[in-house]
Amino acid sequence: MTNAIMEAVEAPHLKKDVPQFNVGDTVDVHTRIIEGDKERIQVFSGTVIMRKGRGINETFTVRRIVNNEGVERIYPLHSPFIAKVNVKRGARVRRAKLYYLRDRVGKAVAGAHHRGWRHAVGQAEARTEIFGIQRFLAAPVASHVGEFQSPAQVG
Repeated sequence: MTNAIMEAVEAPHLKKDVPQFNVGDTVDVHTRIIEGDKERIQVFSGTVIMRKGRGINETFTVRRIVNNEGVERIYPLHSPFIAKVNVKRGARVRRAKLYYLRDRVGKAVAGAHHRGWRHAVGQAEARTEIFGIQRFLAAPVASHVGEFQSPAQVG
């Protein structure tokens, strides 16, 4: 259980616009680097393999392969040094922690997480237009992939 006093102390330090991304997404993390009196932005691209914590302690881990070597960076979500997080490719995975990607190299990493599941509702509607299936038009379209009804249940 969280303490109300701790939440009050952390509240001014939390980011107002928290980037929206999930585990399995391929992201670009733009980090502010300060060297002396100069400041620059460094981009780290990779797959989000983990999110953990809450409040000011929330972190996410991004992994990528550089020179046949796996590199993971852990970023605090509410850090002032993170300029922005861009989602390059979204993916829906069935795990909260993708530690199994540490054993995969190359194209196996890209095939390990399922692409395109977020758009399953739109694909179901497109299927009805392409094939002209009238039974599906009468059924309500579910908001989640697992809630679709079979043709036998619909009609």
